Amino acid sequence: MTMMLGIHDYWLFILSGILLNLTPGQDTIYILGRSLTGGLRTGVASAFDVLTGSVIHTLAAAAGLSVLLGTSPLAFTVVKLCGAAYLMYLGSRLLFTRAAGAGLDPEAAPARGSPWNAFSQGVLTNVLNPKVALFFLAFLPQFISPSSPSKTLAFLALGATFISTGLIWCLVLAFGAARLRDFLMRNPSVRTLIDRSIGGLFIVLGARLAWTR
Repeated sequence: MTMMLGIHDYWLFILSGILLNLTPGQDTIYILGRSLTGGLRTGVASAFDVLTGSVIHTLAAAAGLSVLLGTSPLAFTVVKLCGAAYLMYLGSRLLFTRAAGAGLDPEAAPARGSPWNAFSQGVLTNVLNPKVALFFLAFLPQFISPSSPSKTLAFLALGATFISTGLIWCLVLAFGAARLRDFLMRNPSVRTLIDRSIGGLFIVLGARLAWTR
């Protein structure tokens, strides 16, 4: 199947994709943070939001939309700043909410919201990161032969492979962090410290994204 699509070194692509997924990044921190503060359902929702964001990036890159981000400094800057602002917004809400156990309003903290909130917030975080779009545009074509009879299908096949391995790792992260949350629920002070730390991390990630050239 891969040969018919003009895909070469497929095994190397899978290995590279697994290693890249294991490398800690913005999505890893997001899933761990939401799982630790929101529980298993929220963590799984966060894993699937990364999946959805990656699907959108794959389709956009296959359609050539990511080329716009790579060639237009204005488009790249606009998307980058929107993503940075949203990350910093999520971080500030975690950082400045009242301590756990102090009558916290569930609506006041995004990390303790519904899985749907975690899903929608994570999709926006992933989609509004232009570096992810450029990654798909730069990485996937390296494994597609210039003489491929169907470059778009080959691109989509590689994207689906990368997304599948990434989803497995994201679910592992979500389940592991959710188990740790049981301890945090019994120790409100530690839970509050985790909330503050994750909020600060989101703000740092947002600032780093905004600084990206």
